[in-house]
Amino acid sequence: MSTTIIYREATLEDLPILLAFEQGIISSERPYNPCIEPDPVSYYSIADLIESEYSSVVVAQKEQRILASGYAKILPSKAYLTHKEHVLLGFMYVDPEFRGMGLNAGIIEQLVAWSKSKDINDIYLEVYSENTAAISAYQKAGFKPHITQMKLN
Repeated sequence: MSTTIIYREATLEDLPILLAFEQGIISSERPYNPCIEPDPVSYYSIADLIESEYSSVVVAQKEQRILASGYAKILPSKAYLTHKEHVLLGFMYVDPEFRGMGLNAGIIEQLVAWSKSKDINDIYLEVYSENTAAISAYQKAGFKPHITQMKLN
């Protein structure tokens, strides 16, 4: 039995597990954002992300089981910035049973490589300020706080 983790581009056949991962993300983010609509709710069009030439959806897989996911999406940058495009990372999820194994770092590594293959070196992601575990993981991957968005109800 192999214990090797492989990282690969997601396919439409992966949609059932990826849709379940999306619900896991939403569930884990609800405590940080009471404005999320009640279920059923969806953040992404995962099929569109998989099929687009402007995005890459990567999964970590062990044997036949998908353990983690993430996407990179090319977006236009604000007109006053030196870079005309940037990449936004999202859909970062690791099955709770496999957290702490470096899978998120592996996903990020794959997505950064894809971004650089598109000649895009400015890479962003969004994380709730209270989500200290995620912030710590992203900082280990080299990300630094950049802009703090504030909200008034």
